[in-house]
Amino acid sequence: SRLRRMTNRPLVFATPEYHYLQAALCAQARDGGLEAGEIATHPFPDGERYLRLVTPVAGRDVVLLGGTIDDASTLTLFDLACGAVHYGARRLTLVIPYYGYATMERAVKPGEVVTAKTRAALFSAIPPASYGNRVLLMDLHAEGIPHYFEAGLVAHHVYCKPLIKQMIRELGGDHDVVLACTDAGRAKWVESLANDVGVTAAFVFKRRHDGAHTEITAIDAQVAGKRVILYDDMIRTGGSLIGAARAYLRAGASSLAAIATHGVFPGDALHRLLESRLFTDIACTDSHPRARELAPLGLRVASIAPLLLPFLQEQVL
Repeated sequence: SRLRRMTNRPLVFATPEYHYLQAALCAQARDGGLEAGEIATHPFPDGERYLRLVTPVAGRDVVLLGGTIDDASTLTLFDLACGAVHYGARRLTLVIPYYGYATMERAVKPGEVVTAKTRAALFSAIPPASYGNRVLLMDLHAEGIPHYFEAGLVAHHVYCKPLIKQMIRELGGDHDVVLACTDAGRAKWVESLANDVGVTAAFVFKRRHDGAHTEITAIDAQVAGKRVILYDDMIRTGGSLIGAARAYLRAGASSLAAIATHGVFPGDALHRLLESRLFTDIACTDSHPRARELAPLGLRVASIAPLLLPFLQEQVL
């Protein structure tokens, strides 16, 4: 019955940085299938923070939206999750659109801390809800990260491919398009995307001079006279993106655009990319709250809400 569906609909909470995603999910859910939960939070003078789940969670399927965008946000998500289970949540789903420290997924030098794994261990320590815990992660930098989650916390890797393909088609328009990557690490992703969209894939080859400097030595596809769209899973400072863009222009590309799943853009990173005038368009999803913040500057931002809805609404019994 409709009354039962309304009673069983998942209750969606969000850390302050992800209120925009909470609003989008609840607004787009079919038949009002998601209910927004309210959280009260404020800082104490010593830097600690007060947290309260204002909306009762007992017997409800609870969804917690949050990111590991910094250490404070990570701990807020962890504390809220523990509180939801303590107060009787039936099932707990963590939604972590941007998994921070994903580039620290393995140790290269002796003594390095594999922070992607220690963060997973932290979330794995959340007590289990009666119907179990799970976590949704999006376009991870390393495929092995879901295996770091333990103790019954089931990790699901949600791919943003449908949104990325849509962006490629929109930015490609009627041009002869080549889909490119900034380094070999994204080669398989770019090849798969290019095959799906029906365009040519291109890769660059680099020579590393030291820890901070690399040189692009070759490009493996003909890009002369073509529009090149560069894809990377995340854009941070944009240094690699600028280096690759200049190489493609030297090879004769007619124009450039850039697409990423996660638009991190710390500091003035986006400003420097725009000031370079190398790109006609820069686009990303709103998996990181920084993207929404920078959208008014000309960044094209697509919502991940439609990708998450099927996973959240399937909980309704």
